[in-house]
Amino acid sequence: MRHFGHIAPEVRQRLFHQEPCEFTADSPARLLSAALGATLYSPATRPRLADDIVKQTGRGVVSMVLCLEDSIGDEDVAEGEENLVRQFTDLAERRVDLPLLFIRVRAPEQIPDLVCRLGPAVRLLSGFVLPKFTEERGIPFLEALSAAEVASGHRLFAMPVLESPELLYRETRVETLEGIARAVDKYRERVLALRLGVTDFCSSYGLRRAPDMTAWDVQIVASVIADVVNMLGRADGTGFTVTGPVWEYFRVQERMFKPQLRRSPFLEGQAEELREALIEHAMDGLLREITLDQANGLLGKTCIHPSHVLPVHALSVVSHEEFSDAQDILRPERGGGGVLRSQYTNKMNEVKPHRAWAERTLLRAEVFGVANEDIGFVELLAAGISG
Repeated sequence: MRHFGHIAPEVRQRLFHQEPCEFTADSPARLLSAALGATLYSPATRPRLADDIVKQTGRGVVSMVLCLEDSIGDEDVAEGEENLVRQFTDLAERRVDLPLLFIRVRAPEQIPDLVCRLGPAVRLLSGFVLPKFTEERGIPFLEALSAAEVASGHRLFAMPVLESPELLYRETRVETLEGIARAVDKYRERVLALRLGVTDFCSSYGLRRAPDMTAWDVQIVASVIADVVNMLGRADGTGFTVTGPVWEYFRVQERMFKPQLRRSPFLEGQAEELREALIEHAMDGLLREITLDQANGLLGKTCIHPSHVLPVHALSVVSHEEFSDAQDILRPERGGGGVLRSQYTNKMNEVKPHRAWAERTLLRAEVFGVANEDIGFVELLAAGISG
């Protein structure tokens, strides 16, 4: 699989200075954690789930979570488990390209049970999403995953979801983060990424952000995300990939505030129509949130609607200017440090302070590609939509 792999090769050549790399479910964890992109969630009870997965793969989705937790009712869990086994068996017989597939469970005992019931089809499973993760609640999940991996002989990753009230409340936040850090560090080789459950954070205070606002505009939520990145997302080798929170909106009926999606990139050709469509579907808030996610150290995003996938991927592509700066900073002859003017002659690149940024940028460039000099978000999004 590869990002923008659903686009014709000749179109990719026009869009990219460096095309996104190909990867598989067996690729190194460091690469996969960066490549998750827009992780699309789907209820595990969908009767045509196998067809849905194949369809979304053809539209550019590279990671999906099949949910047995919040997206279905308590009375539907057994049906959801049975459906997952049927759908995975169906997919295993098709021999088609698939995204990275994860199952979101409710309890630790579901992990070995599902792995056993999947049988040979477990080879299609990349791992499990672990809800409401703290040290106390999370360790049993990680132990169950480790045992299931050994029993099946198949590599399985964990993606803990950080969403518990203990993490939100100021008086317990640091202690909770320290416990989470101990748990994920102990099972570091199995933790692919940490996911943020912002909807649960908001529910603790009876809040819900409007489509004109981002998670970063809700200060209680923003403070938690900042502390998670501070303790668990460091670039010194101790950190993990932390993914962006879910965007809840598909369409908005009435707008109170002026659209924040600026006009200038959309003025040529049919791009203005694309701009209007994005505003109509409340996507301008999503674009702003993705940009703020990235500025604050997050990579990838939880998505609950297919229309959110391409914007996440298009905004994850490295610009030619970013790529030029990162390469310049990491040249071997720059090892001693120093300051230099960028090749675009519009900024200062300071070798030692910007080194970690440059390394992360080149990893993102590997999985999402580098745009040509004259290619921006609009062209990438339009090409992705047209396929």
